[in-house]
Amino acid sequence: MLTIQVCVGSSCFLRGSKKVIAEIEQLIKHYKLEDLVTLKGNFCLERCNEGSTVMIGDKIFTGVSIDNVTGLFEKEVFAVLYGVEKT
Repeated sequence: MLTIQVCVGSSCFLRGSKKVIAEIEQLIKHYKLEDLVTLKGNFCLERCNEGSTVMIGDKIFTGVSIDNVTGLFEKEVFAVLYGVEKT
């Protein structure tokens, strides 16, 4: 099971982490990954000055927004789950 954590601390929340969470939820459903991916909130990933922060497995990504979360999800989640990037 792959775990995706999204920071919901005050700094990330103000920078759009709520929208990022909603989009990741939709992507998990769209690709039917409910049995393979778990989405969790995390109070702080200690990257407060770097924008909304997402952890996919053990990799941390900063500056995540509604504009770039789909590409990040498709690249990183598919690489972890299937060893390939979504095309």
